Amino acid sequence: MKKEKLAVVAVSGGMDSCVTAAIANLKYRLALIHINYGQRTETRELKAFNDVADFYKVEKKLVIDFGHFTKIGGSSLTDKSIEVAKADLTNKEIPSSYVPFRNANILSACVSWAEVIGASAVFIGAVYEDASGYPDCRPQFFKAFEKMVNLGTKPATKIKIKTPIIHYSKSKIVKEGIELKAPLHLTWSCYQNEDEACGVCDSCAFRLRGFQQAGVEDPIVYKVKPKYL
Repeated sequence: MKKEKLAVVAVSGGMDSCVTAAIANLKYRLALIHINYGQRTETRELKAFNDVADFYKVEKKLVIDFGHFTKIGGSSLTDKSIEVAKADLTNKEIPSSYVPFRNANILSACVSWAEVIGASAVFIGAVYEDASGYPDCRPQFFKAFEKMVNLGTKPATKIKIKTPIIHYSKSKIVKEGIELKAPLHLTWSCYQNEDEACGVCDSCAFRLRGFQQAGVEDPIVYKVKPKYL
């Protein structure tokens, strides 16, 4: 069946955004966007983005450089003087990996492109499970952002902000990805390594726990693979 609607999907190269692209692909033609923001694993994440885009045979793709995040600092992902903390899955405080207001910056670029190319939706792979640390992963943030989009774009522009996995656990994301035949083997989630995933940063830990709870072997290579069950 021919897909009439076009959607912009923010794809970091990680598991969550890959599964989000797979969900969007069910009903929409895909336009994938990736943001380089000076993160430690920028090169590896860009490769993952391009690999995912190739997997879905996406013709419309856009890569944007946000150099201002390294100038602003304040995150262990963009400031190498701040150490990437080891995983603490019980932590309820904002972690050092939080990039201040990153999702608002990413969504702004997505909406700008969506308006130009006539997309009716913007998909982002935010997960509420991360919201205890990342305030810009909360459902109410995205609802408020959509209202702002409606106020700040042309009257004829109607863009929905879609967060299809926001209430998923990591294990459910893994299972959904497998069911949709998403290329999880092409994705990259590690915060600090570009050759072998470290296995001990928050992002690796959340991902590994998701695979372990789903009873599935994670297809990417890790330096160490602790049990997070």
